[in-house]
Amino acid sequence: MGRYGSGVTSLSHIIQAVVNMKKIIFIVVLLVNVHIAKAQQDAQFSQYMFNGIYVNPAYAGYKEQLNIQGFYRDQWTGFPGAPKTMSIAIDAIANDNKVGLAFQVSNDRLGAQSNLGAYASYAYRLQMNSEGSARLAFGLSFGFVQLGIDGSKLNPDDPEPYQPLGFQGKVMPDARTGVYYADDKFFAGLSADNLVSQFFKVGSYSFIPQPKPHYYLTAGTLVPLSEEVLLKPSFLLKDDRAGPTSLDLTTFLIWHENFWIGCSYRTDVKLYNKSNLQKGLTQNNSIVGTVQLFSVKNFRIGYSYDMAIGALQGYTGGTHEISLGYFFPSKSSRMFTPRYF
Repeated sequence: MGRYGSGVTSLSHIIQAVVNMKKIIFIVVLLVNVHIAKAQQDAQFSQYMFNGIYVNPAYAGYKEQLNIQGFYRDQWTGFPGAPKTMSIAIDAIANDNKVGLAFQVSNDRLGAQSNLGAYASYAYRLQMNSEGSARLAFGLSFGFVQLGIDGSKLNPDDPEPYQPLGFQGKVMPDARTGVYYADDKFFAGLSADNLVSQFFKVGSYSFIPQPKPHYYLTAGTLVPLSEEVLLKPSFLLKDDRAGPTSLDLTTFLIWHENFWIGCSYRTDVKLYNKSNLQKGLTQNNSIVGTVQLFSVKNFRIGYSYDMAIGALQGYTGGTHEISLGYFFPSKSSRMFTPRYF
């Protein structure tokens, strides 16, 4: 009996050691990603095509009606300190559809780090055809960001010098800018953020990363496959000149304009040499599945699931993202066509 009991105990120790080793490996990978995050500070959304205000201020007024959008992202589910992000935005039009207005708030947390931002956006929209279905918009956002770190969540065995014991934060003004074009079949946008906050030093807050500009390029098209089915491919390219460049490739199938189902592939790409980028970094890759449903005409709900297929594969519970949107009734029926989402 004692021999069998000893064997079971040894086996349990081996299993526990394997579990601990997986945790250690994941922590190492997490620390590498946190190091990269010092450059790429912007939050990531898989449903970027439904969250245009977060990416580009020129998107304000794009739907040409008053609407509210909310997003919540729980990344690397089940692991303590994993990223959690929320975003709420409201936008509308004014001045006979020539002006778009928006207000957006976001909160991003990664372990002890936090990033809170609030922006008001203005977009001037040029009509590019007689029907008004093609618009070229130029947008600006002004607001503030609060970068912070909660030292009580670090709990290291050997604290570093000047490590904060409680919350330490820095509030800075900021601005974003962008340009956005859309017609019945095609859209494209280019934008940049952290244009002002990058010049405000964090000072003695050595544990808070210095803001860096981020650049976004997105485009897509709408292809009719039949009277009931549409195909909508798109991409999002994100770069900050310091960390790895990220590329999202997405394709949606749309049935009767009410039900969307799609898949995305996210990967790191090399556009140019970055001398300050650490050599030998593992390429991050993931697959994303997304569904969106208009349960009633003015209300939509979306869900995405991200599955890592790179270095984090097998060490996380995946990533869940939920989005909600409500579009206030409008006299314009064309607002409910797929070009507006």
